[in-house]
Amino acid sequence: MLKITALPDVPRWAALAAHAVPWITLPSGLWRVALVAGLPVAAQEQRGTGEAVYVLMLSLVSEALALLTLGLVREWGETVPGWVPVLGGRQVPTMAAVAPALLGAVGLFGLLGWAIYAQIAGLGSESGVTDGTAQTALIVLCYIPLIAWPPLLTAVALAYYRRRTACASPEAA
Repeated sequence: MLKITALPDVPRWAALAAHAVPWITLPSGLWRVALVAGLPVAAQEQRGTGEAVYVLMLSLVSEALALLTLGLVREWGETVPGWVPVLGGRQVPTMAAVAPALLGAVGLFGLLGWAIYAQIAGLGSESGVTDGTAQTALIVLCYIPLIAWPPLLTAVALAYYRRRTACASPEAA
């Protein structure tokens, strides 16, 4: 069974949500890697080296950003690790973690909204992926979990904020 690690004062639901984020981004990243590798996950078309590098970097950056969600429930999200030059050992200002997380969530809501609109409007039909085949089902299965990323990130960021500010103290209630 997977061990969920978090600081003691982190609500269990927030720890579970933070740990879910990297897992929900993984299927789309693996699909993109399979696409670049030439596996039959979409209509085959000639891709240049630049496009392949872009697709692979998109997968790596997406997964790295998803993994940053864990910082909202772990010690390294509250105190900069000692190995980091100059900043090591210092406390992370609450808003230095919350603001980028919430801005990222807003960006993700926007990107996902655009992707859904583009699919409904048929703007992506020339990609060869929306042809009603098993390949279409595969891409849907790989990308559907991404819908959960923005709300999970928002909830975990708000839990982090609440835990790190006066909102969490009994006097504030």
